[in-house]
Amino acid sequence: MRKILFSFVALAVLTLLMEAAGAAPQPDAAAQPFEQGLAALTQGNPAQAVEHFTAALQQNPQMAEAYINRGIAQMRLARWADAVGDFDQALDLAPRSPEALYNRGLAYSRQGIFDKAAADYTQALKFAPKDWQIYYNRGNTYLDLDQPQAALKDYQQALKLHPRTPEILYNRSLAYLALKKPEEALASADEVIAVNPDYSRAYFSRGRALEELGNKYEALAAYRHFLKTGNPEQDAALLQQALARLKILEGN
Repeated sequence: MRKILFSFVALAVLTLLMEAAGAAPQPDAAAQPFEQGLAALTQGNPAQAVEHFTAALQQNPQMAEAYINRGIAQMRLARWADAVGDFDQALDLAPRSPEALYNRGLAYSRQGIFDKAAADYTQALKFAPKDWQIYYNRGNTYLDLDQPQAALKDYQQALKLHPRTPEILYNRSLAYLALKKPEEALASADEVIAVNPDYSRAYFSRGRALEELGNKYEALAAYRHFLKTGNPEQDAALLQQALARLKILEGN
């Protein structure tokens, strides 16, 4: 049986424990379209992957890993409700699958259904307690739910499992800012920059922390750096915030 799926967030290979979850053996007729689906997913062809996984499921409707991977392909196509449906099907077959729970949590998050996302991440951690990505994404969900203390706890746990990870450190700085702890936020942002000076978002949180601490000119420098290096597509909202803060500080 093929025992891998590709994670939606980091495209990392995860090991499936389908036998432990009670999944049925994969019939030979489903093996080829399943492998074709995995290949299409890795090659960046999610629509084609959906077709292949659907063909595999026609041959073996009990293949939980095909539902999981089809759900991941649906997420690549921004079909969030369809993805949730696939993960629901997978969990009917393999209720203890952390991969299905984790990815359903991601799909809920992208729809803004943060309470259900947090519940899925919490359930997934029962079966994969050392998966840093689950802690990290639950932390992000807690930030969206305006629960920065819970988010901070998850980021700290994620860092224990996966130290010096820029995205965790950056989001930890946002949690500290939400908790009105600018010194800790600054330290976390500076740690990001020490690990990866090109992680431009860290300069945004650095600017916010410095502004809170009353360091106007250093904050201006951080915002200007972010405006020069931020990604116009991925960081559009943050770039607008940085520009607004820059204008306010320059006017004072």
